Amino acid sequence: MFELQKRLETLKEAFISIWQKLDIDNRLAELAKLEEEVAVPEIWNNPDLAREKTTKVSQLHDALDPWTLLKAQINDLSELMQLGDDSLVEEFSEQLDAMENNIAKLREELRFTGKFDRNGAILRITAGAGGTEAMDWSGMLERMYLRWAERNNVSTQILDRVEGEEAGIKTSVIEMTGVNVYGRLKSEHGTHRLVRLSPFNADHLRQTSFALVEVLPIIENDDEIKIDPKDLRIDVYHSGGHGGQSVNTTNSAVRITHIPTNIVVAIQNERSQLQNKEKAMEILRGKLQQMMQEQNAESVDKLRAGESASWGQQIRNYVLHPYKLVKDTRTKYEENDAEAVLDGEIDGFITSYLDYC
Repeated sequence: MFELQKRLETLKEAFISIWQKLDIDNRLAELAKLEEEVAVPEIWNNPDLAREKTTKVSQLHDALDPWTLLKAQINDLSELMQLGDDSLVEEFSEQLDAMENNIAKLREELRFTGKFDRNGAILRITAGAGGTEAMDWSGMLERMYLRWAERNNVSTQILDRVEGEEAGIKTSVIEMTGVNVYGRLKSEHGTHRLVRLSPFNADHLRQTSFALVEVLPIIENDDEIKIDPKDLRIDVYHSGGHGGQSVNTTNSAVRITHIPTNIVVAIQNERSQLQNKEKAMEILRGKLQQMMQEQNAESVDKLRAGESASWGQQIRNYVLHPYKLVKDTRTKYEENDAEAVLDGEIDGFITSYLDYC
């Protein structure tokens, strides 16, 4: 029994340390406040706000419930062991084994302690030079990330999408929300290179294509990224997206230009001009945050236009001919099953990047 008590004390110390590092108490307080807000019937007078808050409640439960359950199990086992019933030693040992395994899994949360790691993410895919080949490659990447999202309980919404003339996409902007989405997907930020036999030329020659994947944190709070309104030019125009006749006959689409950095964000998929503007500002804040990180700038006004290194950061090669291999240029992690990777099985690359950092 003495050895079991020592194991339990070690487990408790580890649990308390991780609980504090992950700020679980404050996150539980945030959850309780949100649950009070969504319990008020009047919140459904604003359905968009209500859905946003209920989604946040669900995400917090997914993240925090395993921790509160483990805390209760530790307390219960501690009380039982204090009774000193030696006939239950084997049962206590099995319970400790299970809890030690659980805390080892939950310890993975420590990888997501960056400022925005728990936030959702905006994924922007842009075809590089190469015409139809590059656009088809961008479409393949779009499918890969949507399949990954399906498998990982991540909600997706396509905010903007421009299809290629013959195949694939020119650009796609996807909002992804769930547990630690930005923390997991930040590994994907950079240039992705594909080598394959071209399906688009008669000679079936080997072709190299490039696509840029930008992963931006969703930053809803204006206080996180200070933007001077004088630095913005906001244009509205007729939406060409889905949403019915009312969208296409009103100036609902919004284009925001951040003049100092020349960043342009255009959104047209929401039904109202206000909603499109809010989404565009979310993306702009995320893009500015990414530039601040790349340039080691302390604030937005320290940014230098045109110095984002995104296209210069080739992070991963996808080779489909003459052999099959997907390899990360930073971590050197690789997978031989390229089809599985392109079907969304990218967790190996994500984990290796988190270990690498």
